[in-house]
Amino acid sequence: MREIVLDTETTGFEPSEGDRIVEIGAVELFNHLPTGRTYHQYINPERNMPEAAFNVHGLSEEFLSNKPLFKDIAQEFIDFIKDSKLVIHNASFDMKFLNAELKWVNRPALPNHQAIDTLAIARRKFPGSPASLDALCRRFGIDNSSRTLHGALLDSEILAEVYLELVGGRQPDLVLSGPEVKTSADGTPSSDWRPAPRPKALPSRLSETEKAAHDSFIAALGSDALWTKET
Repeated sequence: MREIVLDTETTGFEPSEGDRIVEIGAVELFNHLPTGRTYHQYINPERNMPEAAFNVHGLSEEFLSNKPLFKDIAQEFIDFIKDSKLVIHNASFDMKFLNAELKWVNRPALPNHQAIDTLAIARRKFPGSPASLDALCRRFGIDNSSRTLHGALLDSEILAEVYLELVGGRQPDLVLSGPEVKTSADGTPSSDWRPAPRPKALPSRLSETEKAAHDSFIAALGSDALWTKET
């Protein structure tokens, strides 16, 4: 199963008001394990950078001025994510921006069901507790000390670790539950397995010397020793 953990940085909160994506970062997982493949792209938003947004991610107009436009990287981005599930923290925000950008370059929108929202998972799993990415890092003991500013690729890498914890630990497929087909002690299939004696007893580990020493010890205890009486 292929999944893409994804994050974006933007100029603001509403594409309908002219805000744009300025950075995309993504990490590939296969069967809940990172493959090492990533996608990272800065994007020229063709507009000014509001101070509030700059304070969040530190990407200036000058820095982004020579970066490609979204239309120039759209196909490369689509080729990377394909139809894989997109693991996103607060998915509605990123999906809103991605679909706005895709619409502006006359490309099909991403279906909302393609996204897995880790924010929603965290709120269901820990109701009433803080569910920000930083709060979840603290909960799971994940090092996010390098996250002084938001960055799409760094946040995706951190979110990948958080996601694996949310779905059951670093290796969530190793479930400690009984198999669908149980077996009896002799290895034959059984739909109603119960503990049973071994069909063949294990050989004794006592050597002949150890047996002789034990017999001598019992004899030295006398006829009243418990071990000499039959039960």
